[in-house]
Amino acid sequence: MKAYLECIPCLTRQALKAVRLATCDDNVHVSVIRRILATVSTMDFEKSPPEMAQVVHRLIRDLSGNTDPYRALKDRYNRLALNLYFGLKQRIESAQRSTETAVRLAIAGNIIDFGAPIDENRLDLNHCVLQALSAPLFGRVDGFIDALSAAESILYLGDNAGEIVFDRLLIERLPREKITYVVKGGPIINDATMSDAVSTGMTDVVRVIDNGSDAPGTLLSDCSERFQSEYARADMIIAKGQANYETLSEADNRIFFLLRAKCPVVAWHMGCDVGSYVIQKPLYNKAALNGPIGAGERSI
Repeated sequence: MKAYLECIPCLTRQALKAVRLATCDDNVHVSVIRRILATVSTMDFEKSPPEMAQVVHRLIRDLSGNTDPYRALKDRYNRLALNLYFGLKQRIESAQRSTETAVRLAIAGNIIDFGAPIDENRLDLNHCVLQALSAPLFGRVDGFIDALSAAESILYLGDNAGEIVFDRLLIERLPREKITYVVKGGPIINDATMSDAVSTGMTDVVRVIDNGSDAPGTLLSDCSERFQSEYARADMIIAKGQANYETLSEADNRIFFLLRAKCPVVAWHMGCDVGSYVIQKPLYNKAALNGPIGAGERSI
């Protein structure tokens, strides 16, 4: 998925939040934002939003001297999610359709996305859980479950810290011996890295690797050879979150995207409403390939 003009204010909002997390120095805030605005003004709109975000966040880390501005938030949401873990596990085990319930909870966890316009101080995870359990799903759970049964090897592309606990709840319902869970190779926004996989117990549940990249989503050309090899031979790929959709939406039919549609552009591209709980294969809204968002029926 290529970038659209609507991605520019989103990138600048992300940049301001990240630099304020990185340092309290107002002079650094000003110099970083000036540099980011100059950089964004020359970006190639044929690139995906995560490719643009990778450049922006590398600049923030370099210019602020803070290698992981979101570290405290990641730790906080790992703890919050772990506090919910046993209650959610019991809810899954008592559900009539336990795998579907676990899928819904995994999607609910995707709200912990601080690249999106989410106020972490007002985020109510319990409300998100209750909403996910009853909300309509955009896509077919049965097709997902059938694919799980048929696959011999499954690559699960994780997204955010905190959310990783919700992924764990789903993975514990699946054939774990088939699954490899993937985290980022370096800090980017609040995406999960190997330290998050360790602290949330994911490494005790399933094999975990990193993708060798510090980009949001999965930029295959930026990932390590080891990851690319794992990706090439997987029978099924579970891709969490909007950034994985943005980077892999034109990939192949092995992928199931699990996400909450928080961005109007992503929702439009997928053909769903903002706020939808999505379990879907790539590129269902083919019209989204034809060009930038315009007026009339193609507006958001």
